[in-house]
Amino acid sequence: MQLTAGAAEKMISDLGMSDMPLIEVSPTPTPVAPDWFSQYKNLCKQFMMSLTDSVETLAFMNLTQDEFMNLIMGRSVPQNISFRFRVPLVWGGKLEIDNMFICWTFPHSHNMDRFIINQSGNTTIWLPNPAQKVYLPAHTAGGGDGGNATEDRLAQMGAQLAGGHDM
Repeated sequence: MQLTAGAAEKMISDLGMSDMPLIEVSPTPTPVAPDWFSQYKNLCKQFMMSLTDSVETLAFMNLTQDEFMNLIMGRSVPQNISFRFRVPLVWGGKLEIDNMFICWTFPHSHNMDRFIINQSGNTTIWLPNPAQKVYLPAHTAGGGDGGNATEDRLAQMGAQLAGGHDM
């Protein structure tokens, strides 16, 4: 069943992501280069290193200091974190940092997959397209009245890292 914008927004909201912007895409089968996976692995490393501009959002993921540093240094991905393409490669998406974002694998990436699969066979597909490189629903990204020590600590680390790299 083809979704209207309103129906797509309700469906994504029912999956716990009421603040998730959506884009409308007409899926056109697009061939993917045979070496796409090696390019993807390199792109993921570049993407992780580009996350230094997202330390405030990353702070709300409650990563350990080692997980945080390994992520933004491009060394390793913490458990339960997924890389997602805004537009899949097979539908014309590009192997570019601007076409990527990260989120929790469960429940968010899992629910995004359900949302997309439920539109199977439609001529127009609504795809999740968060404004930032890191997607956290608004209800999980707010700090309490007393502040957030993890956010403060990671923001300071991120600022030091950025200053050391002239960012």
